[in-house]
Parts: sequence; C-alpha cells; structure tokens
Amino acid sequence: MDKGRPLADRLRPARLDDVVGQDHLLKKDAPLRRMLDGGWLASIIFWGPPGSGKTTIARLLAKEVDMHFEQISAVFSGVADLRKAFEAARLRRQDGKKTLLFVDEIHRFNRSQQDGFLPYVEDGTITLVGATTENPSFELNGALLSRCQVLVLNRHDEASLCTLMTRAEELEGRPIPLDEEAKAALVHLADGDGRFFLNMVEAVFHSGEEILGPDALAQVVAKRAPAYDKDGEGHYNLISALHKSLRGSDVDAALYWFSRMLDGGEEPLYIARRLVRFAVEDIGMADPNALVQANAAKEAYDFLGSPEGELAIAQSVIYLATAPKSNAAYRAFGKAKAAAKKHGSHMPPKHILNAPTRMMKDMGYGAGYDYDHDAEDGFSGQNYFPDEMRREQYYAPVERGFERDIQKRLEYWARLRAQRQAGKTEK
Repeated sequence: MDKGRPLADRLRPARLDDVVGQDHLLKKDAPLRRMLDGGWLASIIFWGPPGSGKTTIARLLAKEVDMHFEQISAVFSGVADLRKAFEAARLRRQDGKKTLLFVDEIHRFNRSQQDGFLPYVEDGTITLVGATTENPSFELNGALLSRCQVLVLNRHDEASLCTLMTRAEELEGRPIPLDEEAKAALVHLADGDGRFFLNMVEAVFHSGEEILGPDALAQVVAKRAPAYDKDGEGHYNLISALHKSLRGSDVDAALYWFSRMLDGGEEPLYIARRLVRFAVEDIGMADPNALVQANAAKEAYDFLGSPEGELAIAQSVIYLATAPKSNAAYRAFGKAKAAAKKHGSHMPPKHILNAPTRMMKDMGYGAGYDYDHDAEDGFSGQNYFPDEMRREQYYAPVERGFERDIQKRLEYWARLRAQRQAGKTEK
C-alpha cells in the first residue's frame, strides 16, 4: 500500500460493511440497505457533520449498484461544469452505464443552479447524491428535496473512533504510541470528525516510538497559542493591586490604587474597562446592579471627559468595593466551557428543537415538548441537556447578596424536577 498517501485515504473502506458509525443507515432493514437489497438507488441528500463518511458511502454505493461515480464540488464548480457532467452522464446512459453524480457541499449552489439538476434527476440521466453539513430544509430548494431522500449521518461516537484507531494500528503494524489517558484525549479532540481523527492519529504515529501522555500529545496534534511579551511591569502591578483590593472589599485601598494609576498617567477608560470586567467576574449575580454601575461610569466618562468624568469612575470603585462578592457565575461559565469542549457537538434533545419544516417535524423535532407556562408552577421539569449527557451542575450560588435568593429558587426547581421526573417514570 502506498505509504505516501494520507492515513485517512489508506483506511478508506472498500465495502459498505466496513463503514463505521452509520449503522442506522447501513444495517439490515436500514434505508440504504433496503434500497441495495432491492437492486436500486434513489437520489439522496446526505446531511451530516464533517468527517462522518458522506463521500466514502457515496463511492461505495456507486460500486454496489455498478454505477459510474462522478464527483464535483459546489465550491469549485459552476454551470459549465454541471453541463459537462450532465452531458457525460447522458452519453454513458446511451452505452448502458448509469451515473451516480456526487455533489459535495451541494448547499453552496444557488437556487437556479439547484433547479438545474431537476430534469436530469427526473429522467434518470443521473442518480444524485448530494452532501451537506447544513440543514437541507433551509439550504436546498423544495423541488429538489421532493425528488431526494434526506438521510442524516451521525458524528462519530467514541466506539467508532476507537474502531478507526484499531484499524490504523493494524495498518501500521504497531500500537499507537499513547497511554490510555492520551487515547481518551485524542478521541475528545476529534469531536466526532473521523477524517480529522485519523489525521491526528497519523501525526502521532509520525512522532516516534515514545509513549505519549496527554501533555505530550497536545504538543503533537495542537498548536500552542503564540506567546507575546508584556512591558510596563509597574502598570500591571498597579492594576493587580486595584483588582485585588476591590475583591477584598477594601474600599480605601481600592481608591488609593485608582488614584495612583491616574497620577501615573493611566488612561481612565482602561481602568473603566477593568472595572466592568471586575463586576462580572468577582461580583456577578451577588449584585447584578454592579455591572450596571460599572457601565454607567464608563458612559459618564465618555460624556464628561477628564477630570470631571473621573469622579464617576471613582463612584464605581466605591460601589464595587462595597458590594457583596461572588465568582459563582465566573466559575459556572468556566465549567460550562470545559463541558462543551469535553462533550463536543451533541445535538439538543429533539423535543426542544423547533420544526419549521415538514421534514423536520417528520424527524421528530419538537415532539413531546412541554410548554412551561402551561405546567403547574410554570415549570415543566423537562430535560434540556443532550440525550448523550447526564445532567451536570455548573452554577453554585453563594450565600451572599442576591444569590441567596437565587439559591432558594434553584433548590425549589430541583425538588420539582425530581418529583416530575419520578412521576413520568411511574407512568
């Protein structure tokens, strides 16, 4: 096998049975398998994320039904390319050979270009297989959709990515040089994209024989953010002193460091921006009005200028220093961002998705949604996390300021949620 070819290309399945992650389309009695068992193939739109196997499956379908495989990309092709493809398909048909025309990124074609496919699909000159990462309901003409079956491809899950890793190891003739923790990290980095995953696997194989852990893996498969120097140490020392004095609720020290910065020639708007940041990072929901005060000080300085506007910033310093403190919102956001990276691109549960098109409604979008305003206490207790995730808690209010009231609400809703979920289970 040609070692010069990318690993993802060398591992491309030669049979539909070798495709991983799309059993819902390819297993016995699944839509594609039923077509093939019947000896025919409808025009299809594959809707799925990058690296889910759309191109590979299209190639294998053509092979399975003995069609000529023709591929074009809507990114690089225009009307002239389409006409050439249609004419070539017409000539092949005269010779008794059918054509599967695979159109990658089909949503990139405009409406009139999409309409151009219709007569050739209708008279059988081509069997169209389009691939898109965008919602076909919004991006493709209704007339074209009515002539095609829309099949949804899933992002690769952990099991299918591990299968790809095993196949790569068999092809390379050696285990991938990663410890178990690094293997798990590599799977998370892929975010369901099989092609990107195999590219990373190939990079790891080329890194040498040494077993890598998660930290070493990051150096192999990810780029570090570029470093840059910061000068003016005194500037950063003083803003740090101001920030920490505010956090420590020492209003007099905060005013002192604020005055020192002004005396040193600091731009007042820079300080005002840092105060806005402090309001959301260190006070948050303990006093939601802190952000309003900080923004108002910035607006007042914009309106008045120096030196009168500096008094507005000083007032903000006093308000922020004397306000109750909480970084619960800051910590919750950090946990939520980490969870989003960890869990990747899971779809929202279908019951909370809107269904503006008939196709989406038929696919179960919006089915079973409970409108909270119709529920007892205005709270339905439904699940709003992805189906693949357990419920997680990121926000933990403190027993200070306004967050004491928020904590009571959260506890109340948690009790109602548990009761209503238990009621559904009993039914």
